This record gives sequence, structure tokens and C-alpha cells, in this order.
Amino acid sequence: MTSPQAPRIVMPPADAIILAAEQLAAGELVAFPTETVYGLGGDAENPAAVAAIYAAKGRPANHPVIVHFSPEGDPGYWSDNVTPAARKLMDAFWPGPLTLILKRAPHIPDIVSGGQDSVGVRCPSHPVAQVLLREFAQIKGGQGGVAGPSANRFGRVSPTAAQHVRDEFAGLPGVTVHVLDGGEAAVGIESTIVDLSRGFPALLRPGHISPEQIAEVLGEMPRLPGQDSGAPRAAGTLKAHYAPRTPLYLCDAGQVAPALAVRPDGERVAVVAFASTLAALPADVATSADIVKIVLPGTPAALATDLYAMLRRLDRANVTHILFERLPDTPEWAAVGDRLGRAAAAFERA
Repeated sequence: MTSPQAPRIVMPPADAIILAAEQLAAGELVAFPTETVYGLGGDAENPAAVAAIYAAKGRPANHPVIVHFSPEGDPGYWSDNVTPAARKLMDAFWPGPLTLILKRAPHIPDIVSGGQDSVGVRCPSHPVAQVLLREFAQIKGGQGGVAGPSANRFGRVSPTAAQHVRDEFAGLPGVTVHVLDGGEAAVGIESTIVDLSRGFPALLRPGHISPEQIAEVLGEMPRLPGQDSGAPRAAGTLKAHYAPRTPLYLCDAGQVAPALAVRPDGERVAVVAFASTLAALPADVATSADIVKIVLPGTPAALATDLYAMLRRLDRANVTHILFERLPDTPEWAAVGDRLGRAAAAFERA
């Protein structure tokens, strides 16, 4: 399969962005680009619009969504307890791929947070998202926010390009999603989520911004997943998530060749592995036309940028399953490894 190109950002015409903002204000759904993935946007203060997001995605009603607003937006409008720690993280990482969980202000609909007393807020850095959010806020009178979970069916691969969104919702009965094309997402995986609603920092979802970077700003390490049994529900934290249609299995480097050797004759399989692992395959396996081989990028950032697009390409590659080499168990690979682990969990055998 061909190597991915560098992410391409596209700036739509001004009238297209204004139209998208007007559609949001009218209660319609608009998929919009961010630096992480495309979001399925709806007016965060319109319960009917947020309910339409849940319905389009097939998302459980108790699974919260994240509110996006422009750099000029006031976090204090959405939360009545914007702590000093929150301000420090906003100053350090906004606009950017960081979501903060704060106490929800009473006037914010609880459907946004799945009935919890908290709310997730984020200020994206993608230039198209920023212009859209500014236009929408102006229509709303200054404090408009857009609820924007990933623009895909619940539990499936997140979209990093406008065409992914169109493919996802094409022909879905009763669902209309307007798509604002802003090119391709550069980060490629969802934002880091940090909970500050309980008096201490807790990492709920790893992402481009690492726990170490958060600790450097706050002067303390956030609690990590597995260390925090009382964490609020947050987007993208279910065991099985981000799954392609094609079954995906993780395996250690030494398991790749044996797994390929025992496949039934004529079975077409994809293997995604580091170059050293593919180079060690036996000649008959390495040259088989029934094996689609993809070399893993050597850095976590490069893999994150292409991961979801790669899984979508493999869904179209007519393979029975995907063997994916397990990533290194090191902090720098943790975020993209989290997404892969949840994708594979969807296919775990009972």
C-alpha cells in the first residue's frame, strides 16, 4: 500500500464557513475539522441538537461529549469552577489538543455531559475550526460552543478527513450531516483529557500532550488510568473503541511470522509491523501475494497521524483480518497504543 502523504490543510471559502455556522445555529449537524480528528458538531446549548448527535452516532446517552469554543471564548461560561490549575493548562496548551473536565455551570444542559455534573471543554488549534467557532459565537451572542465528538458511528474509527465523514454517514436513514472540508487532521488521534473537577489532576485519556508535559505545568503528575477508580465518564474511554470493520489482532514481533505461516491457503491477511519484523519474515511469507504488508512508522507522532486513515484503507483492502505488531510499552507510544488496544478489544475472543 502507498505511504501516507503529509497532512493537508484546506481553507474553505468564507461563505462556506458562515453557512456552516448558520446551520449550527439552526440546530443542524456540521462535521468540522480539528487538529485531532473531525468532530460531529451541534449547538452545545441546544438539547435537541446534542440529542441529534447522539442519535446520528448511535452513542449511549450517558457518554459525554466535548464542548469546543474559540480562543476568545470564556471557559467560565461553561464551568462555575475554573481552577488555577485549569488556567495554567489553558495558558500552556490552548489552542491545542487538550480537553479539560471541569464542574459544569448550572445553565449548561446536562445532556452535554451525559447527566454528570462536569463538562469537557476544549479550544482547538485548527484554523478552520477557529473561524467556524468565532462565526458561531457571533451568531449566538458571544459565547457559542459546539459539542463535537468524533464524526463517526459510535465505537468505530475516527475520521481524519472530510471524505471519511461522508463515507461514515452516507445513506444513514434520517441523518443529515453537513461537512465542512478543512483538509486532513495533523495530530490524528483524539485530544488528551485531564479531569480537574475533583480537586486533583487525573488523566482520563492519553493523547498528544503527555502526562509529563502536564506535570511540568502543574508541578505534580496527574493520576493515570488505572490509578483512579472514581473518575467521571469521558469520551473515548470504553474498553472497546476506535474499531475498524475488519478484525484487528495485536501480536508481539515474534508472533507475526508463526501467525502468518498457519493461515489457511488463499486467506488474504494484512500485517502492520516495524521494518525489522517484516525483514525477518521467511521468504515464502514475505513474497506471498496474499499478505498485505505495511511498515509501521518509526515515531509515535507519525503513526498517530496516519493510524485511522490506515485502518480505513485496510477496511477497503479485502483482507480477512489485520495482524498489528504490538507497540513498545514506553511513555511516548502510550497514546497511540491506547487507541490500538481499544480497537483490538472489539475483536477479543470470549
